[in-house]
Amino acid sequence: MNIHEYQAKELLAKFGIAIPTGVAAMTVEDAVKAAESLPGPLYVVKSQIHAGGRGKGKFKELPADAKGGVRLAKSLDEVRTFAEEMLGNTLVTIQTGDAGKQVNRLYVTDGVDIAKEYYLSMLVDRATGRIAMIVSTEGGMDIEEVAHSTPEKITTIVIDPAEGFMPHHGRAVAFALKLSGDLNKQAQALSKNLYDAFVALDCAMLEINPLVESKDGQLLVLDTKMSFDSNALFRHPDVVALRDETEEDAAEVEASKYDLAYIKLDGNIGCMVNGAGLAMATMDIIKLNGAFPANFLDVGGGATKEKVTAAFKIILSDPAVKGILVNIFGGIMKCDIIAEGIVAAAKEVNLSVPLVVRLEGTNVQLGKDILANSGLPIVPANDLGDAAQKIVAEVNKAA
Repeated sequence: MNIHEYQAKELLAKFGIAIPTGVAAMTVEDAVKAAESLPGPLYVVKSQIHAGGRGKGKFKELPADAKGGVRLAKSLDEVRTFAEEMLGNTLVTIQTGDAGKQVNRLYVTDGVDIAKEYYLSMLVDRATGRIAMIVSTEGGMDIEEVAHSTPEKITTIVIDPAEGFMPHHGRAVAFALKLSGDLNKQAQALSKNLYDAFVALDCAMLEINPLVESKDGQLLVLDTKMSFDSNALFRHPDVVALRDETEEDAAEVEASKYDLAYIKLDGNIGCMVNGAGLAMATMDIIKLNGAFPANFLDVGGGATKEKVTAAFKIILSDPAVKGILVNIFGGIMKCDIIAEGIVAAAKEVNLSVPLVVRLEGTNVQLGKDILANSGLPIVPANDLGDAAQKIVAEVNKAA
């Protein structure tokens, strides 16, 4: 789960982390009032979407030479103008893809006199089972280029969660950032507080870019992105309350209501599978046969008839889907339950695209009988290879 920049900063502030003063705004008038409450005379007006690269982004509705999604305003009139141009318009960045994201929220902050920009992030390194703190002296909008062209300027510090954050980790961060004196001490304290926040909030990723040194000698978090381990959200109702469903794919939001693991992809063959590994194999074999999957969808091991029906509706909500492949291996999941859900869903949504079903496992014959006697044009398959060949052939024939 992701949250907005202003929400992340509010959370970090609770851990003693220094951030510039700022106020969230949902309307143009809110943005102007937010600026009026700040010291000024410089204000930063920031589009709030769940994507990076906002500063270099472009609005679809504005001229090509218009400024990006993060702008420096020198007056209240400029704050108003920028807010009017941003709110309700679609911002396209390197991370949003061509579709972009509509800006529904702004964050107006006090301007900072920047002396130097740094980069600092944390994530879970699954290869080592530890937490990695990644730092660089080259923070800012071009950090991706730094990673590509000069990786030696990036330092990774690995922290064993069983040991926790130790003083030598803080010193390593300060050394990597080439800081001395009071700034060195600030970096050590900041990295300790960030680690505490990362662990306490069950973060999956925490990125500070840029971390800035102000001209008056303070280390400030100027921008941040934060995401959380969805499996740990039951421990954090306060974090769950920050979820902005308008930033998420509507089908993925609907799937989460039924505890379905769904991710939209760019192909035209919808997939419904039980088990993440089997789902990946199903997508791979579709591609092996010259087509592309339209989604990843794992109904899990204990799906009900209602859950399967919901899964079908979600798949068919994607207009790109021209055929559906159901691949079920019944262990805990019973094939007859899946078959009943398939039949019910196909009848309810008035299925109009080819459907190929491969069932194996518990109550498989009962499941096959239910499908065969349904009166629906369901194409049975004997194994995964057979299923992939049949659905690709059916989609090509329909085209």
